[in-house]
Amino acid sequence: MSQNPFEALGGGGFDMNALLQQAQQMQEQLQSAQERLTETVVDGTVAGGAVTVKVNGVGELVGVEIKAGGFDGSDPDDLSDLGDMIVAAYRDAKAQADALAGEALGPLAGGAEGLSGTPGQLGF
Repeated sequence: MSQNPFEALGGGGFDMNALLQQAQQMQEQLQSAQERLTETVVDGTVAGGAVTVKVNGVGELVGVEIKAGGFDGSDPDDLSDLGDMIVAAYRDAKAQADALAGEALGPLAGGAEGLSGTPGQLGF
């Protein structure tokens, strides 16, 4: 009787070590791509540059810039508008970050989208 239970599957042509080595290489490539995405920053801008947010390639908000003189801090409507603009600018930047993640991780993840850390997109 054979020691290798996989020999019956293909006459001994199944190389578990090669498969494990390939899986480790793919994992290293995926980790490297995720590290590059963490270091990449994209901008989302609304209202002609009145509000700009910076998001890294994995979708984390890393900065907010508000152009001086565009908003009255004592006016509730202005502040509400400012909040809406920040959200819109974030969505713009997040869409760009998701596209970058899809390009960087897609080939490594079999084309799966949303591996930038957004649980809803991963089906969790």
